[in-house]
Amino acid sequence: MHQPDRPAAGRPSLRRRFALAAAACVAVLAAAVAVPLVHASAATAGFVSRCGIHFCLGGHPYYFAGANVYDTFTYGGSYGDTETQWMDKTRIDNHMAELAADGVTVLRTWMFDHETWHGFEPSKGVYSEQQFAEFDYILYSAAQHNIRVIPVFENYWEAYGGIDTRLSWEGLGTGQANRWRFFNQAACPGCFTQYQHYVSYALNRTNHYTGVKYKDDPAVFAWELMNEPRYEGQGAAESVNGTTLRKWVDTMGAYIKGIDSNHMVDAGLEGHGTRYGFGGDEGNPFVAVQQSPYIDFTSAHPYPNEGWANLTLAQTVTLVDAWLADSHDVVGKPFFLGEFNTQGVDRSTWWSSIYGDLQSRDADGSAFWWYPDAQAGGDNYSVKKGAPELSVFRAHSAFMAAKSGGNPPVSGSPSASRSVSSSPSRPASASASASPSRSSSSPSAPAAGGCRVGYALNDWGGGFTATVTVTNPGPAPITGWTLKWTFAGNQAIGNAWNATVTQSGQAVTAAAMSYNSTIPAGGNAQFGFQGTYSGANAVPAQFTLDGVACART
Repeated sequence: MHQPDRPAAGRPSLRRRFALAAAACVAVLAAAVAVPLVHASAATAGFVSRCGIHFCLGGHPYYFAGANVYDTFTYGGSYGDTETQWMDKTRIDNHMAELAADGVTVLRTWMFDHETWHGFEPSKGVYSEQQFAEFDYILYSAAQHNIRVIPVFENYWEAYGGIDTRLSWEGLGTGQANRWRFFNQAACPGCFTQYQHYVSYALNRTNHYTGVKYKDDPAVFAWELMNEPRYEGQGAAESVNGTTLRKWVDTMGAYIKGIDSNHMVDAGLEGHGTRYGFGGDEGNPFVAVQQSPYIDFTSAHPYPNEGWANLTLAQTVTLVDAWLADSHDVVGKPFFLGEFNTQGVDRSTWWSSIYGDLQSRDADGSAFWWYPDAQAGGDNYSVKKGAPELSVFRAHSAFMAAKSGGNPPVSGSPSASRSVSSSPSRPASASASASPSRSSSSPSAPAAGGCRVGYALNDWGGGFTATVTVTNPGPAPITGWTLKWTFAGNQAIGNAWNATVTQSGQAVTAAAMSYNSTIPAGGNAQFGFQGTYSGANAVPAQFTLDGVACART
């Protein structure tokens, strides 16, 4: 069904595009011995996988609450030096921190663009090293903030070129009336070759911050074949049965699995169909396509308040239940509500009902559309930091984490343990390490403004992660800092990131890394760690920065 007002996930409005352009397990330590903490291996962290009709990680159930941020790959100028101009690392890090603080554990985002500006493949078969370097950093930063990523390989719609561009490279017509050709090998054999070459390049790419290939990175939750593919307008049989699209999904799913045996794959479907009373039959039936043996979980994208849908809250919940039942009982796979949002209604009320239904029906994961940062444009579906509905989301995220036995860290990703590019022009504010050693600069005591420390716990009973934020409210920078505290219980830290952390009994010392050794006036440094405990897991009562007691935030 035609959706002229569909958000950028489907058919992005010109308003959004103009706004965008304008906005241009744990290792337990010996209690009495101070041991430098190291990051877990990839094998320790593991990859999320499908276990029947649910996800699992490390032999335990895995449920998640996620969000979409389609435009993360556009952060930066798309010109000049790769490390300091093409990409904006600080903006990427800050946005990841916002997402993590609000409970986002899985991020669905675009890894496609055929335009010159931030193009991954701006011309046929030519892949931009600078743009892929930016995606390297996106994966790195996501892992540092305990977020897994679903990169999407291509777009059915026109945003960022999509398959229209690939069709034009083969000398074929573009637009909605011609997009079916992309999925028909007889009509466009070159389209198949183009797509597979791009996928192969991405999967075999080595992240230059981590030294790890994309196909080996646990920070990737799954690969998505395409944003909302459909084989539309090619006869009633195709519209209902989806034979050609299913064949394409089988072909590309098998191709990916042949290269990458670590990660799951999903098709990126909208879930339209007359049987659901949502959209029409568009050659992409929910069950038939996602029964592909190469697809690991199903997806659907409801926008109930669009004029063409016009669903009540009760009808929306019924729709989600129908997809969920078909996914678990017919397809036999986990269900991912890959996009959804509301407009023109009380969003908190709708979200409470939808998330409550997902929880009660044992749904596996979701990602609302969308969470732009402060610098991005907005629209009727944008949900920015501080939005009241995020309190509903945070409660849902906590519920899903509890069902998973906590939010298992992504710190075991190889991205957390390898040194990164040592470009001399690398900004000091970036959070990726240019060296695993701490700074050798002489410590300076906190200025007259003192120091403040925030300690955020993610506790799942017996295990936890903590994010520590050290803020310098004074008028002068603090350099070569060391933070100390004492646990009241038997907490044992297993691995850490963005600081060199040692523990002797209950006493803990966290020393700055080379890249975050200076805390500017009014700025902060952030690090984290994972640990185990039994009994109580109280927040430490006192922190000292270079011997000076800090206030708590």
